[in-house]
Amino acid sequence: MMKKLEFGITTFVETVPNPSRGKTISQDQRIQQIIEEIVLAEKVGLSFYGVGEHHRREFAASAPAVILATAAGLTKTIKLGSSVTVLSSDDPVRVYQQFATLNALSHGRAEITAGRGSFIESFPLFGYDLNDYDALFEEKLDLLLYIRDHEIVSHSGNFRPSIDHLGVCPRTNYPLWIARGVGGSPESVIRAAELGIPLFLAIIGGDPYRFKAYTDLYRKHYQPSKLHPTPFIAVHFHGYLTHDNQELQTIFFPSIVTLMNTIGKERGWGPYTYQSFVDNLSEHGALFAGTPDHVAKKIDRVMSALGAHRFTMHVPVGFMEHNYVLQTIKLLGTEVRPFFE
Repeated sequence: MMKKLEFGITTFVETVPNPSRGKTISQDQRIQQIIEEIVLAEKVGLSFYGVGEHHRREFAASAPAVILATAAGLTKTIKLGSSVTVLSSDDPVRVYQQFATLNALSHGRAEITAGRGSFIESFPLFGYDLNDYDALFEEKLDLLLYIRDHEIVSHSGNFRPSIDHLGVCPRTNYPLWIARGVGGSPESVIRAAELGIPLFLAIIGGDPYRFKAYTDLYRKHYQPSKLHPTPFIAVHFHGYLTHDNQELQTIFFPSIVTLMNTIGKERGWGPYTYQSFVDNLSEHGALFAGTPDHVAKKIDRVMSALGAHRFTMHVPVGFMEHNYVLQTIKLLGTEVRPFFE
């Protein structure tokens, strides 16, 4: 059995329409619910809560640092992070400043997971060219890491006005955790390893065991850094916890199928069907859903194979009612997490 595994929750602050009820939760209400979720996550012993930046109607998460800063004053131990920050379309100076401020407010619990973003709405919104998708991220990640380590910054690049020996504040007494979010690019995995920063793998479909090639690649190329002398791997999966497996059909499937088919139409994916759902619930599927005992055993097998250090469950996936989200958080903390102690 795998030991010393961290557990967390991630969300995009979903405001997906519920077709069966003919309504959509307001973005005000959903943002307010997140604070309750974070407080509960800490109460039941979870280690991390991450908010993923998005800029579209279905996800009210355009300002993760603001949400997390609100939660910082109501919590004491849980780590508060982005999952992810779309760094390509943001300014590394402002990203650093926002999360350094969060780090001060939370006494060192802030985390940034920087990614290129699988959704592209932020690029036209902030005036960036998608043709620069990769180059934007690499240049900005290098600058963000430099700012983390140096108060006085000089920078000249292709995608941001130059900085000539200027200070970037605040500087706090707490090291700022910066990880790289990766969806499926071996080049990105190697880059994270060479920079000596944590790896955050987003696995939303397919066989999770195939990602062992990525975690092995990360460890093989890892260059120890001052803040991270050893590799650290976090993994993100969609999930749902219940003591009544009938809820997988009545609650979880209707929620996930709506979202996956909405996104799938945009991206040219095939239809997400009930068989797709069943396949993803299997041992070699990327859904971690069902009873706490069943899910804990699957987590143990998969995370042991990947050699990962943190398991994060993304909930809700779609329009799920808030009480079921709270149910999942509670069961993850009180019944799944103790399996690993």
